[in-house]
Amino acid sequence: MPDPNTAPAIAVAGVAKAFGPTQALAGADLSVRPGEVVALMGANGAGKSTLVKIISGSLQPDAGTVTLGGRVVAFSSPREAKAAGIATVHQATDQAGAAGLTVAENLLLDEFCGSGPLFISPGSVRRRARAVASALDLDLPLDRDFIDLRPAERQLIAIARAVAAKATVLILDEPTSSLSTTEAERLFSIIRRLKASGMAILYISHRLGDLAAIADRAVVLRGGRIVGEFEKPIDLSAAVTAMIGRRLEAAAHADGTASTPVVVSIAGAMLVPGARPFDLSLHSGEVVAITGTLGSGKSRLLRSLFGLERLAAGGVTIEGAPWQSSGPAESIANGVFLVAEDRWQSSLLPPETPGASIAGTIALPHLPRWFPFGVVDTGRERRIGNEAIARLGIKARSADDTLDQLSGGNQQKVVLARWQAAPCRLLLLDEPFQGVDVGARADLIAAIRNSQSASATLIATSDTEEALEVADRILVMRDHSLYAAEDGLVSPTDTIAAVETAETRTAKP
Repeated sequence: MPDPNTAPAIAVAGVAKAFGPTQALAGADLSVRPGEVVALMGANGAGKSTLVKIISGSLQPDAGTVTLGGRVVAFSSPREAKAAGIATVHQATDQAGAAGLTVAENLLLDEFCGSGPLFISPGSVRRRARAVASALDLDLPLDRDFIDLRPAERQLIAIARAVAAKATVLILDEPTSSLSTTEAERLFSIIRRLKASGMAILYISHRLGDLAAIADRAVVLRGGRIVGEFEKPIDLSAAVTAMIGRRLEAAAHADGTASTPVVVSIAGAMLVPGARPFDLSLHSGEVVAITGTLGSGKSRLLRSLFGLERLAAGGVTIEGAPWQSSGPAESIANGVFLVAEDRWQSSLLPPETPGASIAGTIALPHLPRWFPFGVVDTGRERRIGNEAIARLGIKARSADDTLDQLSGGNQQKVVLARWQAAPCRLLLLDEPFQGVDVGARADLIAAIRNSQSASATLIATSDTEEALEVADRILVMRDHSLYAAEDGLVSPTDTIAAVETAETRTAKP
């Protein structure tokens, strides 16, 4: 553990940055000492990326200072920051090197781009690259093209280059997002070695498992400000509470029940033949998020409940009655609604189509019940549309605007308003925040959570941060089966750990 009296290797004080009316940072303070790993936590839109870009020279702050080794600095470019000793390894590993060059050439890339020798032999490149790799005990295939490497290997190249360049500060942005468990452990081992050498490391991640494994301290950013700081051993539940601004309730009571009535009960469900059967209960007023990797079965579960797919086995009851929908029409008539992943394909009409306005879009699936004699009351449509505009903060002139005039976030608000305009028993949301800006995302989360409906809400999302922000309970899907549902996991940190375990197990080898 670094001496708390040691001067910070890197520090920011009162840093502010706005993009038009959006205040990305509002006076953030952060420091990392030599030999310390500080985890920076924050939900999407909290300001993490903006802060990193300011430290690494990609952006200049509107106010505040950055100090490096006790000296105030103001970098005009990432190259200046790198020359001063700040190295950043981004989440997108294809940017960690140059395709078409070998591993050896990529390890020496900074030297080639700097003031190194004009001519260098292939043998010399290999010898010097081997020295760079051996500094971290990296056994990398020196002759392989960078483009053929796995994400973990690309990250190691970027880290090795930082060490070779004698960087004093290393910024790692979501470094384990695409790594298997074995690869993540290898990365942690290298981080510990760099920490022991005195390097200051700022580690951006939402994975609680990473924090427990590697961080000396966790700092939480929310709304552009530092709202929490936690020393090791890190209180993960408190850190999550600081990150999302509310307590994440226990996943379920120990006996598997909750205090509100069960709306939906799924028993012995098998999404595809041969998958592990699972049970799930959804309660009145509850928001449940299912997360997992692409292809894990999240969307298939939602589509099965809506009548677009059929379960391979098992049964469903809604409010105690057996449920097996023959299709969307029957589902909608019975208060089971789906917001599908692709809103343009599933929910919106071309602008030249009659009824393509906000009012018409909201009313469309409810026309048979609202206007059973076939005469549409446009005044009622317009009133419901304007109520939705006010309730969800939809940025539009009126309910007569067509959807092509709205941003992606406001389009999604209209789609959600459609299903909040009628009595609902089960609301299914598939990747509801995809392609949605930060402000609209916050409005959507508030609308989902503040609904006074007695219905249950089931959300499929690939983003654990989104699940943390919106859900009362988080489940993980892997290989078309649910975990952390009826497995006796009762704490938020247990369910999040299960999510992270599933993600690393299914990451590319």
